[in-house]
Amino acid sequence: MTFTLDQVRCFIAVAEELHFGRAAERLRMTQPPLSRQIQRLEALLGVSLLDRNNRRVVLTEAGDAFLRESREIMASVERAPATAREVAAGRSGVVRIGFTAASGYSVLGPLLNTISEALPHVRIELEELVTGQQTSALEDGSLDIGLGRPPFDAEEFDSRLLLAEDLMLAVPTGHPLAELDAPPTPAQLQRERLIMHSPTRARYFYDLAVRMLPVDHGRVEHIVSQIATMVALVGAGRGIAFVPESARALGIHGVSYVDLGPVAHDVVQLHAIWSRSSANPALARVIDLLDDIRE
Repeated sequence: MTFTLDQVRCFIAVAEELHFGRAAERLRMTQPPLSRQIQRLEALLGVSLLDRNNRRVVLTEAGDAFLRESREIMASVERAPATAREVAAGRSGVVRIGFTAASGYSVLGPLLNTISEALPHVRIELEELVTGQQTSALEDGSLDIGLGRPPFDAEEFDSRLLLAEDLMLAVPTGHPLAELDAPPTPAQLQRERLIMHSPTRARYFYDLAVRMLPVDHGRVEHIVSQIATMVALVGAGRGIAFVPESARALGIHGVSYVDLGPVAHDVVQLHAIWSRSSANPALARVIDLLDDIRE
């Protein structure tokens, strides 16, 4: 058996008034039932909360500690209805966001700023995952929304295009390809050492590169999975690489970016992805904000 909220209210009144008569008046009850509530509470707790006689009522050490906890309990009880309404309306709660590394230096920051400004009581939890991991997490409910790359199952997931950017060529600063007046030709590209995306861990960019541009696999110098690593290797003079335009934001020294022409314009897509079966009210509020961060 545990104590009741009525017993806690009675104790707080007596502890603050240090007088059973005034506490009973404050609670709009008579003194005998108030005394019985305090006695039952002490019996349940197995401690004396009050020292009382005909002249005075004083809190014991245990009573003083229980008063602090009791006030917190009642404050939580009083907040609970408003909290429940806020969560149900999507103005409070938690939204778990998965993001790819590349989205971390494009749309992630603006998205978080927009959510924080519009929904200050919604807590955001972040997890860096590749798109395949994001969709698995969305399926099992451990994520609410992902920032990932196509393709994905349109029957299971709804989505919103957040960013369409150019695929560009990252080259070492001073490289001849950076001095051209026109996009490089296939013949010019095939003479260069290439830093290539992993076909398993960076499948989206790998497929994009080989589908749109000539890739001589015999010229591949390194295979990596992260855009930041790729650009850093370019800056070190290890080769050239196909990267999204947002890689410029990395600010890595010794790298220039070359336009690949119309074939590569707006081909790199980043989508917000969420399960059609999600019932998180805060997620619905976040989805309404997505148009505000579309670049």
